Amino acid sequence: MTGAAQDEVDAAPLLQVKALQFAYPGEPPLFAGWNAAIGPGLTLLHGDTGSGKSTLLRLLAGGAAPQHGELLVGAVALAADAAAYRRRVFHVDPSTDEFDALAVADCTAALKAGDEGFDESAWQALVEGFSLAPHLGKSMFMLSTGSKRKVWLAAALASSRPLLLLDEPTAALDTGSIRCLWRALEAKARAARQAVVVASYERPEGLSLAQIIELPAR
Repeated sequence: MTGAAQDEVDAAPLLQVKALQFAYPGEPPLFAGWNAAIGPGLTLLHGDTGSGKSTLLRLLAGGAAPQHGELLVGAVALAADAAAYRRRVFHVDPSTDEFDALAVADCTAALKAGDEGFDESAWQALVEGFSLAPHLGKSMFMLSTGSKRKVWLAAALASSRPLLLLDEPTAALDTGSIRCLWRALEAKARAARQAVVVASYERPEGLSLAQIIELPAR
């Protein structure tokens, strides 16, 4: 990370994590006193399988409760107003079955609810780029794993929420969809209006990264 990028992160973090601590019952801590300041642009959360990337994203999204620590998106603290905090975050756990009974269009409607700045034109471009148009009337349970991910990614990348959390976004995607994803992520990186955190065991090439956060192997 360049000095300029570091200055931007330090000066105006969209996400602040202070002294985060989390452990599963009966296991050693995954995170103990973990701190981060994430500003606008694209941040890579890099680590091997089992390093805690998915768990960390759930914690940052407010979907799992830390044993200790403070999380803020802008000036909104998770502990003070969890609902307001979560409205500022886009995150879908790839293992969820929450949306299975919904049609693709209804799933998208649920994901963009309350997102007044949702970019309909960007979403439509992503639907085309991900070849989702033939699936919009189908129920989510009818889709392949890759197509489900495309639905969530299209909604995420059209979202105006300050913090976007993407968990292994290339998993189960075809080559053309990965190219579409890279273009959309690069546009987000260059716009630098939101904090986009991509958790991945790979190091994507050609993307403008604001910073890289390394999680040690467990």
